[in-house]
Amino acid sequence: MQNQGNCYKNVWILSGTSDGPIVANRLLQLNYSVFASVLTYKAGQAYIENPKLHIITGKLKNKDQIINFINKNKITCVVDATHPFAVIISKNLSQACKDINIPLLLFERKSLINNTNNFFYIDNLKDIKDVDLANKNILLAIGSRFLNDTANYYMNRKANVFTRVLPTYESITKAFGSCIKNSNIAILEPSKNNQSILEKKLCDFWEIDYVLCRESGGYSQKNWETIVSGSKMKLFLVKRPKVKNDYAYSFNQHQNLINHIIQNY
Repeated sequence: MQNQGNCYKNVWILSGTSDGPIVANRLLQLNYSVFASVLTYKAGQAYIENPKLHIITGKLKNKDQIINFINKNKITCVVDATHPFAVIISKNLSQACKDINIPLLLFERKSLINNTNNFFYIDNLKDIKDVDLANKNILLAIGSRFLNDTANYYMNRKANVFTRVLPTYESITKAFGSCIKNSNIAILEPSKNNQSILEKKLCDFWEIDYVLCRESGGYSQKNWETIVSGSKMKLFLVKRPKVKNDYAYSFNQHQNLINHIIQNY
């Protein structure tokens, strides 16, 4: 269905490579103009080419920058589908949209965790307690921002620390600049094919005992759940932060989010 009335309606989506392209593609089919904010050039390649799609690359520094972007591009509504742990940008988006009365739609992935005896929720990256880590192999799949500090903590607990980081300049630089041995660093994208999960081969090769990751709700978390389930390994999931947002509408299904945009904007 093409709706010519939507040709002037500009939707701004802030997302990674999983959810943003799905929502953007459908809105483009309905003749919306879509602005998609991503952190890297590579992330932008996940979106299809379309004359009504505008890719914006890089970090947004503050609330004022967000407000200026909304006003300059006549944005009708904003979709926050950023990573669950990207709390700073979510707070800035919420405050900016509230200040200028622009609708904010929050997309939150469902948590995928199953009830098994080797999955554990923890409150923060250094919250693996009551476990003797001496001479045990722990794999950190937590991104690069807090990698060195977290690795140092578990190394002080006598664990052998390994990591998997994304193939981006920032991640690679921080990984090889950390206290982790170079031979204990793997650079790869999270697998999207359930039939061939590279992370499993990595765990087998390194003889991993424990995996530490974040409760993102994305395919990376799903991979670790699949790998650890039924194995002798243990999976520790850092709970996603709770960001109070009484201004945004919240959705956890792509179609419900899209339907809301179609019906209201």
